[in-house]
Amino acid sequence: MRVLLSTYGSRGDVEPLAGLAVRLREQGAQVRVCAPPDEDFARRLADVGVPLVPVGPSARALTRAAPSPSSLPERAARLIAGQLGPVTEAAEGCDLLVATGALPAAAGALSVAEKLGIPSVSVTFQQLTLPAPHRRPLAYPGRPLPPEVTDHQALWELDAQNVNALFREALDTNRASLGLPPVDDVRAYVVGDRPWLASDPFLDPWHGTADLDVVQTGAWILPDTRPLPAGLMAFLDAGAPPVYVGFGSMPLHAAADMARVAVEAVRAQGRRVVLARGWAELSPGGDLDDCFEVGEVNQQALFARVAAVVHHGGAGTTTTAARAGAAQVVVPQVADQPYWAGRVAELGIGAAHDGPAPTVASLSAALRTALAPGTRARATAVAGRVRTDGASVAARLLLDGATSGRQNHRPGGYDRCSPLTGIASPAGTTAARC
Repeated sequence: MRVLLSTYGSRGDVEPLAGLAVRLREQGAQVRVCAPPDEDFARRLADVGVPLVPVGPSARALTRAAPSPSSLPERAARLIAGQLGPVTEAAEGCDLLVATGALPAAAGALSVAEKLGIPSVSVTFQQLTLPAPHRRPLAYPGRPLPPEVTDHQALWELDAQNVNALFREALDTNRASLGLPPVDDVRAYVVGDRPWLASDPFLDPWHGTADLDVVQTGAWILPDTRPLPAGLMAFLDAGAPPVYVGFGSMPLHAAADMARVAVEAVRAQGRRVVLARGWAELSPGGDLDDCFEVGEVNQQALFARVAAVVHHGGAGTTTTAARAGAAQVVVPQVADQPYWAGRVAELGIGAAHDGPAPTVASLSAALRTALAPGTRARATAVAGRVRTDGASVAARLLLDGATSGRQNHRPGGYDRCSPLTGIASPAGTTAARC
């Protein structure tokens, strides 16, 4: 069995695929990953022996460029076009394609699978892109949702219109180059009737809808066995557990001020700091005895050694901190991050900062909540509820579903396979036996 995993996005879009790839390979599959050509992505995949097929421009460079919202359709067109050649070449001879990441990139990868007649599955790592009547959709840059509209169904219909306005022309143009028909509803094409949700069911519970039969596997986590650097170990051993501060793949254009605020706020609680540079290149601006800077590091091991984790609220970081039993302070920046901040606060395992730009006073207040004994106790309890087998479950379902060939209907001319897996096969192929 040959499986292609395709994504375009930040570290949080690539890391789960490394976890899934390892589990697929353990079950006898051959796996490769299409992802942005960033050096840290290639290095992480190489660590686990998974080949990277570079696709599109550097995700880090694109993120740091901070283009205007009005350029989103143009960027989407380039992103989709950049998918077609590399993904098509990588998918030749594959038995299955898994698509995730930025919506236009996923649409491009699914179109390749459609063209080649390869079964496919669409995956999201958080539920906010799945239409649900109990909550509002996320707003796209430059297209705010009208505050006076409170009906969620109406807002989801508006979301579909926004997605079409932003991405349909680019998608249809590129599909035409493959000899494929246009798509009426881009979001429905990508999501399908039975999408996969690769998030932890305790941290991110799916409440269900009549229209979607969601397959929630649990988060795709790759156990990290890398040792912590000797200097970091010495710092951790030299005193009480410090506070970790890191914002992952967020650009943070006021990064210098964020680093200063973070260090001062942690100091105000009598704690030392482990500061992760990340894509924002956070740095305290000097050699400080109570602050240790890290780059790429084993977060699973590190989070088990800290008093609290201050972060941006990415799905992966939130889940890793929760698994480690670490209290959290989430300072959300964009997209789904306010949702994860809210979940941390609702579960009582940390604090949700109000807004993306903390002051020393506001971050200190959030840290007092996170460092309280009761918060740590709840974080320890929740750690036992977070599943660790999501990637294994997904690998088994993918391979079992690909060999069973059982299908149900999917929008966009596709047929879905068994209720268990949700793998999609293009209608009319030998796998599409309804």
